[in-house]
Amino acid sequence: MSRPIRKAVFPVAGLGTRFLPATKVLPKEMLVVVDKPLIQWAVEEAAACGITDFIFVTSRGKSLQVDHFDHHEELMGVLRDRGKAEELKAIESILPPDARIMSTRQPRALGLGHAVWCARRIVGDEPFAVLLADDMVLADTPCMKQMVDAYDRVGGNIVGVMDVPRDQTRKYGILDVAKDDKREGALVAIKGLVEKPAPEDAPSTLSIIGRYILQPEIFGFLESAERGAGGEIQLTDAMARMIDGSNFHGYRFRGTRYDCGDKAGFVAANLAFALERPDLAPAVRAHAKRLLGA
Repeated sequence: MSRPIRKAVFPVAGLGTRFLPATKVLPKEMLVVVDKPLIQWAVEEAAACGITDFIFVTSRGKSLQVDHFDHHEELMGVLRDRGKAEELKAIESILPPDARIMSTRQPRALGLGHAVWCARRIVGDEPFAVLLADDMVLADTPCMKQMVDAYDRVGGNIVGVMDVPRDQTRKYGILDVAKDDKREGALVAIKGLVEKPAPEDAPSTLSIIGRYILQPEIFGFLESAERGAGGEIQLTDAMARMIDGSNFHGYRFRGTRYDCGDKAGFVAANLAFALERPDLAPAVRAHAKRLLGA
């Protein structure tokens, strides 16, 4: 029987240089999609599958992400006094009652693998999830909930995957597929992983997005601090070394992924998520038609 997933790691120490000057002071994960910062969307996704411990891997000047989830009695008092019931509810429901926010520091920007390794003492000897806040998935069932449901069936390690055009493989971690049996549904057995291969060298076009369920043994493979693509400690490389003898799957999630680390992807996510809101969709659709001349 698989051990339950109670903890999630959010690597949020990056500088967000692609969004300068907006991110000169504001952490990238605090950029807003509709009316919530990216980090809140990610935390809500994790909470939707029963995760209660949220671990932020931060760096100098990135305390706003933790502060966002803190209790703000003064603001709540003002909202009560002014009869702002809807706004008060939005503030009070940011976190489930049993949730715990914890943080640790990544002292140097050494890559995603290093950021995950920095959370090892808080995670301990438990399976855990990793969510990258700038990867958003619009889905009827939250992406991580889909993956946890699959994990409950098969256990082991699972990464969220999607097909990409072959000429884009150098942007992603790519799966070397052992078995892609349609009878198994969304699950794909993995025999290897390659970080950002050239299109001609890519073993498939199934790419990893920012959703992972990992066993704690990954920390041992990250311990060696081997540098990979870009001179950074890559999580994909550590997973590739871990695969031999491990239970490892890719999961084709149901939904649409938006890369909010990219300006065009961020704008598209705002439009797509706004159109899911009954209170916003008519006005947003009218604005879009006017701007597009439709």
